[in-house]
Amino acid sequence: MEAVRKISTAQRSDEELLAAYKLHRQQEVLAELFMRYHDLLYGVCVKYLKDQDAAQDAVMNIYEELVKKLHNHEVENFKSWVYVLAKNHCLMDLRKQKKMPTTEFQPEFMQSGDFSHLDNALQDKEEKLNSLENCIEGLSEDQKLSIKLFYLENKCYNEIVEQTGLDWNRVRSLIQNGRRNLKICMES
Repeated sequence: MEAVRKISTAQRSDEELLAAYKLHRQQEVLAELFMRYHDLLYGVCVKYLKDQDAAQDAVMNIYEELVKKLHNHEVENFKSWVYVLAKNHCLMDLRKQKKMPTTEFQPEFMQSGDFSHLDNALQDKEEKLNSLENCIEGLSEDQKLSIKLFYLENKCYNEIVEQTGLDWNRVRSLIQNGRRNLKICMES
């Protein structure tokens, strides 16, 4: 019975296959119709895309489009309609490629595999930290203590007042003057 069905499908006209597909939505009917024009579609795709692999992919995508579009379109001449569908599909692919241009890989624009530039950055940071430590040591004892508690131990003014027994305004003044003195020291 399967062989009889295939013979009858192969002997049907495009219009009969279209009508049968729309009525029953059987993939084998659509596949038969599609295979009749596979070579035509492939030729159209190669003509526009100028690449055999891309043309094969496009033909498969066109089949998927057929599954969706045949439900919504009234097709009188399948050969002409599928030809235009293939042409439009290829033109859309070409348009997408123009929107996303590709460039050739140029190694000179890449960051080198040599990470010595990171060593330089780390060395600069280390030098600045050493300089900051030296500048902190150069502050008066009250400024040094207030700066360390505020910046290094993240204590607030009130906590520093409690810990040192100094007046709140004095702590504020020590931190502001210490910060200014550190900036002067670091810039010199």
